[in-house]
Amino acid sequence: MGYSKEVVLRARQRLEQYRAAREAESRQNLQIAYGREPRLQEIDRELRSSMILAAQAAFSKEGDVKSALEQVKAKNLALQNERAELIDACFEPGFLDDTPICPVCGGTGYVGSNMCECLEALCRQEQKKEISILSGGNEGFSKFRLDYYSNTYDPRFGASPRDIMEIVLSKCRTYAATFEQNSGNLLFVGGTGLGKTFLSACIARTVADRGYSVCYETASQLFSKLERAKFSSDEDIRKETEKYTQADLLIIDDLGTELPGQFVTAALYSLLNQRLLAGMPMIITTNLNVDEAGRRSTPQIASRLYGSFTRYTFVGDDIRVLKNKVTV
Repeated sequence: MGYSKEVVLRARQRLEQYRAAREAESRQNLQIAYGREPRLQEIDRELRSSMILAAQAAFSKEGDVKSALEQVKAKNLALQNERAELIDACFEPGFLDDTPICPVCGGTGYVGSNMCECLEALCRQEQKKEISILSGGNEGFSKFRLDYYSNTYDPRFGASPRDIMEIVLSKCRTYAATFEQNSGNLLFVGGTGLGKTFLSACIARTVADRGYSVCYETASQLFSKLERAKFSSDEDIRKETEKYTQADLLIIDDLGTELPGQFVTAALYSLLNQRLLAGMPMIITTNLNVDEAGRRSTPQIASRLYGSFTRYTFVGDDIRVLKNKVTV
């Protein structure tokens, strides 16, 4: 999973906070237990002393080392049994539980070089927060309102806008629910306020919930970061843009709203090529039609957008305007 550096950093910070809180709670409970049962503190002191004696016996060159170790071991076992019985008799279950926050990785977040599921779960949570911030809300498929689309037959489309958008909604749900790393690319085309950003954010959240890494970025932000990385000597700034090629799903919202230029054209062509060659899925939303895309960028980019993506055309009236009318 190609989570961005920022997402992993925030997830690791949260895991460290949880680990530190667990350890602090364990230390506090232990001090309370010592106050209630002084014998428990005596046992812990004796156990520490027995460990020192065991180490001394192991490195001793005098006497019967094996016999000395067995004596220490027997004493240690007796103390542990007494401790367990004392805890069972005097404290509620779990009060002195000092197991780590994650029994698999011990709270480090990694098992060897692999990310542990505990850290993976936090990465998914942080990724969903990031998507919500960037998309400006907390969209879900159930909140998509088909009643904002006219159910009047439109001869231009051979169906009503509502019928068309019902199909689009169904296709988006299926894409998100069955997403995998070879799911292909989607291109959302249509005017302003027709739900392209909303549905792309719905897909992002569902795919992220299923454990895949998702990078959601507006076109203007994406190209701004790529340009800053290209002309900066800061390694952290450069690494920040690696998510665009490493994320399982890249979503570029509002392609065509960025300032056009030679750099943007070259960067878009390179990014499209890298992900298409690697078979890594993308979703792009745009207000541009085929001709506009070709004029704004290059025929090669337009060819990739409309030849390597499954296109869904969003139709209807601007929902933002409709909502304002209802409010007024």
